[in-house]
Amino acid sequence: MPSAIWRKKRRIIRHYDRLASTYDTLYKEEQDRKIEHILSHIQLKGSDLVLDAGCGTGFLFRHIYKQVSNLIGVDLSNGLLRVALQHVKTYGMESVSLIRADVDHLPFKQNVFDNVFALTLLQNSATINITVQEILRTAKNGSTVVLTGLKKGFSKKRFIQTLRKERLTFNMIPAPASVKDYLALCSIDHKAKNK
Repeated sequence: MPSAIWRKKRRIIRHYDRLASTYDTLYKEEQDRKIEHILSHIQLKGSDLVLDAGCGTGFLFRHIYKQVSNLIGVDLSNGLLRVALQHVKTYGMESVSLIRADVDHLPFKQNVFDNVFALTLLQNSATINITVQEILRTAKNGSTVVLTGLKKGFSKKRFIQTLRKERLTFNMIPAPASVKDYLALCSIDHKAKNK
């Protein structure tokens, strides 16, 4: 991987490691609003295996850990994962597992997850197309992948172009002004994508 990409990843890791202790205070309200809005548009099943790619401190966990069979959170920042682990222990989230990994190189087989969430992740990616492809690789055929793009990192046009470039079938979720991301629900059909 080119050194410029790793330099950007290291900058992002350092940024979030420094921010970890205050991350919840800064972003919890904003992230909770977004997650609640997204969850009002999808259905989770008790048997679902869910991936939270770029899980941060685990905002999504608190909303869905009781609704799904297993929830795996992946992040590159040790600092954010330490805070997430504290939340997992504090709230007794036995269905949650945490893994330090790069979302561009997920340590999972193909077609594993029933639902994948990549919330407020893409604007931090050094290689957005690789990030999206890797997330899609892990999703089962017929699954739902939720992708968001922070408005200060994407124009709506660029966000939609990113999704179209991957030949995704998606619906944009209209969101209130208080949600600072573009939100997309992607339906995964690996057969159609490979044609």
